[in-house]
Amino acid sequence: MRAHIDHDILYLHQEDVPAYKKSGSMVRNSYFWALRSIADRAGFNHDWEFADVVWPAVGRMLVSFMESGYLGYRETVLEFTDDVAIPDALRPASTWIAADEYDEEA
Repeated sequence: MRAHIDHDILYLHQEDVPAYKKSGSMVRNSYFWALRSIADRAGFNHDWEFADVVWPAVGRMLVSFMESGYLGYRETVLEFTDDVAIPDALRPASTWIAADEYDEEA
């Protein structure tokens, strides 16, 4: 999931956040609700926002879902541009991507 940080707020790109589907898999819908439950803002057609106080929970939750093997790697990993220092709390669930990849992906 494409991510960026501004003023100690983690933003997850609106096109990359998990989608809730009424008839979707239980794991995917649980992932949606778990992530949404700790978000400060998770509006429709807006980037999801997470204050720095919940970053340890975000990181642990992403690693847990990542290790489960039920969801794809790109669905559970935070992708930051390669010019950003990834905070310690998010590092286990994060990676860097080139800035041009960040803009092109969806």
